[in-house]
Amino acid sequence: MHPVTVPMVSLQGVGKSYAGTQVLRNFNLEVQRGEVITLIGPSGSGKTTALRCMNFLEEYDEGEIRIRGALLGYEIKADGQRCRESERNIADVRAPVAMVFQQFNLWPHMRVIDNVITPLTLGKGVPLELARVHAMNALQRVGLSSKADAYPAQLSGGQQQRVGIARALVVEPEVMLLDEPTSALDPELVDEVLEVIQSLASEGMTMVIVTHEMGFAAKVSSRVVFMEAGQIIECGAPKELFTAPKTDRLRTFLRTWFSRNRNSTVDIKEIAEGEVDA
Repeated sequence: MHPVTVPMVSLQGVGKSYAGTQVLRNFNLEVQRGEVITLIGPSGSGKTTALRCMNFLEEYDEGEIRIRGALLGYEIKADGQRCRESERNIADVRAPVAMVFQQFNLWPHMRVIDNVITPLTLGKGVPLELARVHAMNALQRVGLSSKADAYPAQLSGGQQQRVGIARALVVEPEVMLLDEPTSALDPELVDEVLEVIQSLASEGMTMVIVTHEMGFAAKVSSRVVFMEAGQIIECGAPKELFTAPKTDRLRTFLRTWFSRNRNSTVDIKEIAEGEVDA
């Protein structure tokens, strides 16, 4: 018998509401080691909420989220009721997970190197000199070691986002969650960030990415998840979703995207089929 592989992240029957409005409904998803999952869909479909629940930045109301098999955020009492776990236990369970935000979230008064060091020195108690070595290695991976002594205001938006990725990498996560990592960038700065994410994917990093970049999703994803109204409408390999959508809703969504991007020189279907590079 083959050993059972525990998913890196598992969501089963997850629900989440804000002020009586349900934004996630019976959400089910398993992310295996080495997979790159992209979440696509219209604005307000619950993509970012799903991502934030995976790191317990948002408490979920129903179902279970597990990181490497461990229940995230709650403990189950003997009577079947659940209550919020201690902050220490929550931190322990989500330790393998790092998050990259769309608005960079860098400390403006701190140099790039210090922004990257802080998760190690404050979060993990790593000695400063050792943390500096790890931080420089992370900056090297995103091509910004030469900017270690710069301040965020001295960087372009693309460079700031790459620093954000380095800050996530420095803790050596097993899973990275990226929330629309290019949405706050000028169009000409998008590619430099996508290239870094593509390189991490090629190295086998497990990632869940919320994105509106369909060409990127087609190229980098193991699976694409199309969401609407807090539910998964379709999930499958990029070739399946982008060349033969099964639902009218996804066909309409893609038709709208194609219409907005009709001047693109890249055919997203060709990307999904591996015929051209994005």
